[in-house]
Amino acid sequence: MDMNLLVALDALLDTNSVTLAAQRLHTSPPAMSRTLTRLRRTLGDPLLVRAGRSLVPTPRALELRYEVGTLVEQARSLLIPRGDLDPSALRRTFAVQAGDMVLTELAAPLLAAARAQAPGVTLRFLPDSLEGTSALRDGRVDLEVGVIDHADPETTVRRVCADRVIGVAMAEHLLVTDRVTVAAYAAARHVSISRNGRAHGPIDDRLALHGRTRRVVATVPNLTSALFAVRGSDLVCPAPALLSASALPALGLSTFEIPLPLPEVAIGMAWHPRNSADGGHRWLRDLVQEILLRSAAAVRPPKQRRGRADQDTDGGLESR
Repeated sequence: MDMNLLVALDALLDTNSVTLAAQRLHTSPPAMSRTLTRLRRTLGDPLLVRAGRSLVPTPRALELRYEVGTLVEQARSLLIPRGDLDPSALRRTFAVQAGDMVLTELAAPLLAAARAQAPGVTLRFLPDSLEGTSALRDGRVDLEVGVIDHADPETTVRRVCADRVIGVAMAEHLLVTDRVTVAAYAAARHVSISRNGRAHGPIDDRLALHGRTRRVVATVPNLTSALFAVRGSDLVCPAPALLSASALPALGLSTFEIPLPLPEVAIGMAWHPRNSADGGHRWLRDLVQEILLRSAAAVRPPKQRRGRADQDTDGGLESR
């Protein structure tokens, strides 16, 4: 059935007039008369019959009037662009994939903001074990946050901010209390972060430029494990600067500047294009971006001597 016939039927049943229905739909009375003929043939009912100089609806037309009017109004509403979203009216669950590198800093403020703005929203935080899969395409993940270096061609990626790598140790460690040199840093006992168990990473590449190597006594799969390994020991590990303002003091850990021109860590968001125009998803993206930018502004790096390696902007916290 030609769905345009519903619009014509709605106009005819509302006006009981071929002429008025034609005026409403900006067509000619002969064209509307031909449409009425098609409707009569399709529905097997005359719909409008002559009564003197006017037309009156048949019982079948009276039955259809309300239902047809409702269908046409619903169709019109589907095609009207949506206005501004009211987050308080959202009733949705969002799956957010983030590694512990950003999740520690993101989770608490995001939950607090969602509770204040959209109490009907539920957030499911997923580990980064789904990286490199079709989770965004399949809808298992709504938004990925962190170091985005494996996106599918159709995935939308937005760079949010740049983080930097700092050193973490116990408060009484010499790298925290004394001046940090390349030699002192290389001589420390290190914990390396690698999901694949690799001990070599960007830090080792920079140390090699100084003719130095470091002693990696352990590799761990994520940042959380590294921080707890450092806690209460003489070990050191790298960490994103975004983490230093909140999580590290709670663990009794302190930070120091690594005396090497390490590559920056680009923090971004990724999502499937089908969600780009969705109001609820846009609200979530804007909120995540606001939180990350606020955290990045709070830990701006100090002035550092720039060198050749400063220009290298790819790479992560440690070995992938």
